[in-house]
Amino acid sequence: MLDILGEANAVALLGLLGGMLLGLAARIGRFCTLGAIEDLLYSSDDRRMRMWGVAIGVAIIGTHIAMHSGAMASSEAAYLDRVWNPFATIVGGLMFGYGMALSGNCGYGALARLGGGDIRAFVIVIVLGLSAYVVMSGPLAHARIWLFPVEEGAATPQGFAYLLKTKLGVSPLLTGLLAGGGILAVSLASKRMLTSPMMILWGVAVGTVIVSGWVGTYWVANVGFGNEPVESHSFAAPIGDTIYYAMTASGNMLSFSVGSVVGVVLGAFLGSIRKGHFRWEACDDPRELKRQMFGAALMGPGAILTMGCSVGQGLSAFSVLSFSAPVTFIAIMAGAALGLRHLIAGLHFAE
Repeated sequence: MLDILGEANAVALLGLLGGMLLGLAARIGRFCTLGAIEDLLYSSDDRRMRMWGVAIGVAIIGTHIAMHSGAMASSEAAYLDRVWNPFATIVGGLMFGYGMALSGNCGYGALARLGGGDIRAFVIVIVLGLSAYVVMSGPLAHARIWLFPVEEGAATPQGFAYLLKTKLGVSPLLTGLLAGGGILAVSLASKRMLTSPMMILWGVAVGTVIVSGWVGTYWVANVGFGNEPVESHSFAAPIGDTIYYAMTASGNMLSFSVGSVVGVVLGAFLGSIRKGHFRWEACDDPRELKRQMFGAALMGPGAILTMGCSVGQGLSAFSVLSFSAPVTFIAIMAGAALGLRHLIAGLHFAE
């Protein structure tokens, strides 16, 4: 396959296929970060949050089995290689969550809405991708590094499984199985959830997609002769990558992240057609669009500080049990809860 496609095209295809399934999960399975938080806080329905739990549990179990079997190496995961900065994690998570509430979607959700014909989501996607690049490698990159120093090449993997291995001699596989199994058990400990098999199925599908990203890119990196990074799905910097590729394709190469972003839009388009939900939508209220753009401008830098968005940290980083994942997830939820509260209470940033 690598001889026919080439390594860059092969990882892009892996990202595309996984992204398509994530897009279908969003449009058909209603898998959504902000929607899960809104349901939990304001409708007394925790099923979508439990669906997230199912995805996290499956991703943890699958990823740790992959690492134990040699289908993936922990040393290749950026979430475990970079020294954890708790301050950056908390600040970035709060920024991302608050911006997500103002925008009405995270990056993944905005891509899914774009696939359904929502032009407002297109604006959110562009602002999010550009603001992420401004802080990651643009004019504010030096200020970011000064305020939140980044140290690569951690002496020990920055994850709970390897901490327990070092301190107690517990196998990372056992830690992963117990952690993932425990999260799955808690997520399924609801009669209402157990009577919603499609939600469980979509949660399992999303978790499996995260595992497939790690395993697929690791396989290409080890079988091929290039220098393809080992990664799984995330939707902040990769949106910026996709915008950059769209402008420089003749002198650039495809990547997993570009395939993933395009895949979500395509999968969401197919899902919206299947459900009969596709329709072109625009923003009738300039104040609403202004608020959504401001929220997107917060999400981009927030995701760069945390090294991942609600999917990147909430699923991909969680799958390797990185120190940053649960802290980021809690910070994003807190920021989103605050943003939703401000909107409901009548604090309109568009005015």
